[in-house]
Amino acid sequence: MIAIGCENISLSFGGETVLDGVGFSLGEGGRLGIVGVNGAGKTSLLRVITGEYTPDSGSVYIARDHTLGVLSQHPTLDPERTVYEEVLSVFSGLIADEERLEELRIQTEAGDTEAADRYAAALRRFDDGGGRTYRSRCRSMLLRFGFDDGMMQVRCSALSGGQKTRLALVRLLLEEPDIMLLDEPTNHLDTATMFWLEEYLTSRKKTVVTVSHDRYFLDRVCTGIFEIEYGKGHYYSGGYTAYTEKKSTDREIQRRHYENQQKEIARIEAYIAQQRRWNRERNIIAAESREKQLAKLERIERPSDLPAASRMSFHESGESGNEVVLARDLCKRYGDKTLFEHLSFLIEKREHVFIYGHNGCGKSTLLRMIAERLRPDSGRVELGYNVTVGYYDQENQHLSDDKTVLDEIWDAYPSLTQNEVRGALARFLFTGDDVGKRVGVLSGGERARLTLTKLMLSEMNLLILDEPTNHLDIISREALEDALADFDGTIIAVSHDRYFISRLATRVLSFDMPPAPPLRGAASDGSIRTSGIYDHRGSYDEYVAAAAAEQRTEAESAQPAQPSEAKQQYLEAKRASQEQRRAENRIRRAKEDCARVEQRLGELEALESQLDPADYTALGELYAERESLETRLLELYEITMDA
Repeated sequence: MIAIGCENISLSFGGETVLDGVGFSLGEGGRLGIVGVNGAGKTSLLRVITGEYTPDSGSVYIARDHTLGVLSQHPTLDPERTVYEEVLSVFSGLIADEERLEELRIQTEAGDTEAADRYAAALRRFDDGGGRTYRSRCRSMLLRFGFDDGMMQVRCSALSGGQKTRLALVRLLLEEPDIMLLDEPTNHLDTATMFWLEEYLTSRKKTVVTVSHDRYFLDRVCTGIFEIEYGKGHYYSGGYTAYTEKKSTDREIQRRHYENQQKEIARIEAYIAQQRRWNRERNIIAAESREKQLAKLERIERPSDLPAASRMSFHESGESGNEVVLARDLCKRYGDKTLFEHLSFLIEKREHVFIYGHNGCGKSTLLRMIAERLRPDSGRVELGYNVTVGYYDQENQHLSDDKTVLDEIWDAYPSLTQNEVRGALARFLFTGDDVGKRVGVLSGGERARLTLTKLMLSEMNLLILDEPTNHLDIISREALEDALADFDGTIIAVSHDRYFISRLATRVLSFDMPPAPPLRGAASDGSIRTSGIYDHRGSYDEYVAAAAAEQRTEAESAQPAQPSEAKQQYLEAKRASQEQRRAENRIRRAKEDCARVEQRLGELEALESQLDPADYTALGELYAERESLETRLLELYEITMDA
């Protein structure tokens, strides 16, 4: 059964075509990932589905009686509500039922018998609808997405953009619509919550349409990929990896067919030209025959060029010493909350170190300390010999909103010529009129590319990157990965992009695993040893395997010890004896109940003969009781027969 579909959707803005006849259909329980470069029309297609945009042509189909839930990148929340009140609003029907139950309870206690009957019926409906558990469900879901008890009492108006997106996702998951439209659902989630969300979506038979640049998420969740490229839509079955492989294969096949056809066309055209040069009657006939053949030929289109990608590279300023960053006994607190303490480690030349952990554990704070933009409460960070730092801030705070794109780069590097600045910007897809835009009107992806342009023009041998893939489309993320893989210096990064980490990491410092113990005194050789954080030297995939093994070990250690074989036999014999006694008691009680039911049936038979045949009410009640007793008697007979 088709749950949702689009047919021949076309959409344009100011004469520019965004979507050109795109369409897909998704069956019940299907999960579709929509991919494409920034500006391809992915979010526009979602807005057509929700009715926010009216297409120039085409139609949207949503199955009858199916509810639609939407997570947008800029969700609308009630600013006056607290976080907890916002998610409770999902269950406004149950809250109203709860208030009505309280009214009926008061009426019942006052002696109103009709209210007592209504109260009992309403209570059953309330229980069946989840009335006993909805508040605990709200709280546990909020805790899962990083809202502690204190945050639950904060007004929505005081939340950051990322917190609002997470709250909107919590609300949507609690609503449990039949069809979910998710626009970048993994933005602002830590890795543990991403894994949980993936398990949640794949374990429930809900239909999901999602726009995402998270390649792990697309691989783990999606049963199909819908790519929008140059306004056209193309469907591929399977996850992201299957899509990339199939697209590459299809392009290669189309390229070969196109080239072979072009060779054949050239051969036929050469034959026609030769026949016309000979200019005899039979040559003219042969030439005209081949011309007709060419006219009927169905031309194969040349594969379109792939969308342009940023051309990134990072220049090393020179060799650093072998010891790049030394952190000694770091501590950082905000009020009563301690982010970390007794934190020590050494990062060496050419390592690619990723700092890993849940939201709020102090990852970005630690990066700012290493970049010398924040002082620790105690301890110190030392940079090694000849270390020069390039720092990428995830909030892109070091951009001036009032400047143009061109001036932002030129003011930072005044020694460059205008052509050199324009050339650098062009490598990050800022061309033509783009360089005259004010920085303040740029999208998140454009601001990220502009910050990377500034970073690329500087020379460094230590790159410190805080969520560098945020707001970048997949093709830009892959270009960044290629540039960082070729970088000959040291990298320290925080990222929730698991593809990005998997490709680059040679070491993981994790706040989510049991930390190395605090150091007591220096090592005998004076070296720095890791403490206060888990230190995994190896790839990200190896770290994930180690974390899974640690969780299994903790689960096994939490289980009670198995009893000895002799004790096991004794316990099994004891359980068997208890089961036998329970069975005997059950049969004895059944026989006693049989006698009582048979006696009552005899009383009803005698009573029936005394009733007035015209008293339908009394007879109806008698027949109903007798039918219930006969059903119960059959059940009791089955129990006694088991003896």
